[in-house]
Amino acid sequence: MDATGAVTRAVAQFAATHLESGATVCVGLSGGPDSLALTACAIRAGLSVRALVVDHALQDGSDDVAAEAAAAARRLGARSQVLDVEVGRTGGLEAAAREARYGALDDARDGCPVLLAHTADDQAETVLLGLARGSGARSIAGMRPWNAPWGRPLLGIRRAQTLAACIELGLRPHHDPHNRDPRFTRVRLRAEVLPLLDDVLHGGVVEALGRTASSVRADNDALDDLANDLYGRLTHGDEVPAGDLDLGGLHGVPAAVRTRVLRRWLLDIGATEPTHRVISAVDDLVTDARSRAQVAIGGDPTARHVVARSGPRLTVRRVPR
Repeated sequence: MDATGAVTRAVAQFAATHLESGATVCVGLSGGPDSLALTACAIRAGLSVRALVVDHALQDGSDDVAAEAAAAARRLGARSQVLDVEVGRTGGLEAAAREARYGALDDARDGCPVLLAHTADDQAETVLLGLARGSGARSIAGMRPWNAPWGRPLLGIRRAQTLAACIELGLRPHHDPHNRDPRFTRVRLRAEVLPLLDDVLHGGVVEALGRTASSVRADNDALDDLANDLYGRLTHGDEVPAGDLDLGGLHGVPAAVRTRVLRRWLLDIGATEPTHRVISAVDDLVTDARSRAQVAIGGDPTARHVVARSGPRLTVRRVPR
């Protein structure tokens, strides 16, 4: 039972590092090999498990699949609950389904951490997608093992191992047709790009991408700490009007720290997860004292928020639509 042992050890090590002793956890269970193996091995690792099964209602028979996943969790010794959601279309099907799923899990977790069954293969796909977007280090840092309340104990486990664990334990996972549908970019990465990279580079690509994510994430955390400390100093005191950013303290600051300060400020003034393009445009205002440009950072149906430079400060104002 090598695969079962490997998955169980990964869950146990995660729990020892990130969770309180005797904690009850929720597991996001789809019924697929990854989440079914996670549910089984979390129980084998001694955790008290509530399986939360999200029915996205995107395929015929999805209610039967959800009911069977919940029943499988109960047979393993977990409590289980099916969560029915309505998936919108904003941002595409995958993004809308993800938003609905995370919202349902958050509402149902009742204060408990939620374990998600993302594997090393999922991490590799995430890094490649981030690299293709070209949005900087943050986009290739991958998924964090622990970002409360979300835990990902299997980021060091391959997808083949979770499937093998299900076979060893006599479990019959559901295989979602969407996971083989080439209309989805992630599916093509999984089925075409990663195998090709493995062939060209003689193996080890998934593990290498995982190591890259961990290394970049550590660098990001260090730079974020420096930027947050600087941001706190820049916004301390009464000299700068509320909502403005004094640029005096940014002179000579390396771009990697400066742009993180700007990102923090943009979030504080109401920007919704500012993109690399927006942050770069605002940074141009900082480095060019003569700039008269305006950068739109979002808004609402009645007005948009616009950032501009006013002497030694950045300001934000509402412009009616």
